[in-house]
Amino acid sequence: MSRDTAWPGEVSEGEARGVPSARGAPSARTARALWGGSAVLVLGVLGTSVIAVGAGTGGRLAVALVLVVVQVCALRWVLRNPLAVLGTGVVTGVAVWSLFPAVTLTGALLAAQVALCVLSAARPRRVSVPALAGMCALAPLAFVVGGPGVVSAFLLAVLLAWTAGQWRRAQRARAAAETRRAVAEERARIAREVHDVVAHTLSVMVIQAGAADDVFTARPEQARQSLRAIESAGRSALDELRLLLRAFRPEAGGPEGDPGGDPDWDSHGDPHLDPDAEERALRPGLARLDELAEAVRAAGMRVRLDREGVPDGLPAAVDLAAYRIVQESLTNTLRHAGGADEVRLTVTADGERIRITVADNGRTPSALSARAGTGRGLVGMRERVRMLGGSLRAGPAPGGGFVVEAELPTEYAS
Repeated sequence: MSRDTAWPGEVSEGEARGVPSARGAPSARTARALWGGSAVLVLGVLGTSVIAVGAGTGGRLAVALVLVVVQVCALRWVLRNPLAVLGTGVVTGVAVWSLFPAVTLTGALLAAQVALCVLSAARPRRVSVPALAGMCALAPLAFVVGGPGVVSAFLLAVLLAWTAGQWRRAQRARAAAETRRAVAEERARIAREVHDVVAHTLSVMVIQAGAADDVFTARPEQARQSLRAIESAGRSALDELRLLLRAFRPEAGGPEGDPGGDPDWDSHGDPHLDPDAEERALRPGLARLDELAEAVRAAGMRVRLDREGVPDGLPAAVDLAAYRIVQESLTNTLRHAGGADEVRLTVTADGERIRITVADNGRTPSALSARAGTGRGLVGMRERVRMLGGSLRAGPAPGGGFVVEAELPTEYAS
């Protein structure tokens, strides 16, 4: 089973470097920021207005202030249940307005407008449109006190809140579509790579079978060695094919979900039958890390490369995935790590798992000053890690810079 974990408060590499996230669900940090901003807005606008118009009214002012505090507290759950928060905002807002009509209905329902915006962004239109109609139905109350001008201002504010939510919803839909497209492209790339590996392994099996047949009578021990090599290569090819099927199996959890294990897919864990030395030298893998490091050094970046305990004869898909993760991490460092002049690459193994760490010393620009992007690098890395049953963590480093950490099993996870 795959484990795509994240650090507390983690953002994607694109987010950390100023690129909007394609994730659908807001993070805890986003929820806190939304509540804090909404609370400041309601207290600053509505609270101040109530104090200004209710000075000297005694009990009515106290009740109105309590209602304002209730609105602010309710906004804490606006992402979890925007419809309930909207109802609370409407009831308490109308009560505040009835106590002090001079506040205006638009100001008294400010918290409700925030909830309507969130509802419009987070729920389908069959939910948000009736909520919009219900808010607009309160317009006659504004007409009673302020006339047509106040009604127009109220309706405009409500419509703007709902429209802002729709814009955010469309933005998230585009980001999700881009993520799905990136996952599909990465899966196609993985499929092509696995196809090449399997084709080569099967070619080796055919050659070994022919050799076993030629020496079966005269040299039976050599024939047995060929048969054992065929068995090992066949199991390796089956593992590669399982990986290929896993790339295209349907999932309910989406590209970052956890599809779970399949009890019918039993991993044998036999070592991969290595192709000849020339073929292995041409295939991307951990043996070619020095080439990646030299390419980054040629771009003017210092690279510190440390390897420890990395075995030979890894399953081809694991070896290839580790190489691609390092490659993509280094590429992202060159593209996004503003001010970075050094990157540390560490690859270690303990017999069961390979650990990869790529950390740079670049600065993290603010989202306001950075350019938008797709953030496909982490999408591809997460897809490879998920298929192999590993884990991936990426985010700003405590001392500055950005770090990507990945763990891959040295044998296939079922």
